[in-house]
Amino acid sequence: MSLSMHSASVPVFVKMSKNMLVWLDKAEAHAKARKFEPNNFVGMRLAPDMLPFARQIQIASDAAKGAVARLAGEEPPRWADDEATLAQLRERIEKTIAYVESIPAHRLEGSDKRDIVMPIGPDRTLRMTGEAFLESFSIPNFFFHVTMVYALLRHGGVEIGKGDYLGLMP
Repeated sequence: MSLSMHSASVPVFVKMSKNMLVWLDKAEAHAKARKFEPNNFVGMRLAPDMLPFARQIQIASDAAKGAVARLAGEEPPRWADDEATLAQLRERIEKTIAYVESIPAHRLEGSDKRDIVMPIGPDRTLRMTGEAFLESFSIPNFFFHVTMVYALLRHGGVEIGKGDYLGLMP
């Protein structure tokens, strides 16, 4: 039996999003134990030209919901990128999980062959099959930003490791 587009996307996005929720819990506990404001993490960057922590979560969220929506033949929901606290970022991740899980598997059937057309910037359009979109764009983009969230928290002293990144194994 081949791997379905739903199985290759939804569980991956959900698992890593749930892992990020655990990291946020650990970040908050770390800040409280060291007596600093947990929301200091929101603006963290590894380099001056890097997008901040909050934006990394927003883009990971957009990548997950955007991939599943487009594979289902829908326009992704648009959410304001205005989260300014760990609590608000947690809510966004939870909303992302709920949205991704709300798309039934049958809606992604045949999406591997469907053409996906997506604007990327003001004057460029990405056009590829659903399979290429998921494998070459959506999943790598999602993991890039999830990894940045992890790296920023590690850089901020939060005690998370590979086990936290991978999360519970089936």
